[in-house]
Amino acid sequence: VQVVESGGGLVQTGGSLRLSCAASGRIFRVNTLGWYRQAPGKQRELVAAITSSTSTNYADSTNYAESVKGRFTIGRDNAKNTVYLQMDSLKPEDTAVYYCVCSARVTGGSPWYSDYWGQGTQVTVSS
Repeated sequence: VQVVESGGGLVQTGGSLRLSCAASGRIFRVNTLGWYRQAPGKQRELVAAITSSTSTNYADSTNYAESVKGRFTIGRDNAKNTVYLQMDSLKPEDTAVYYCVCSARVTGGSPWYSDYWGQGTQVTVSS
């Protein structure tokens, strides 16, 4: 499974960026898609994640870090195995490398889900 992020860059405080991520390969099913970030000298932390609902009667479930609630929005396209992260009202403390992670089962493989990571995309917010 290949995971590729795009959309990082440099933005001023208060600005917006949209990150995108696409998972491809021998994917049987994708469960959770998420974004993590790692700032210099800090541990990698969860930013947001979205888990696909198993019923059309229920929306996908989302999970956000407290520091980004109300500013970031995660969404997915199940048909394309893609996920985006809309980041608004950006702050200098949002500066980090952002990583996409895809929890998936592969075709013809184990029945268990494994996590697949992208290479990361740099987001820099200037003050």
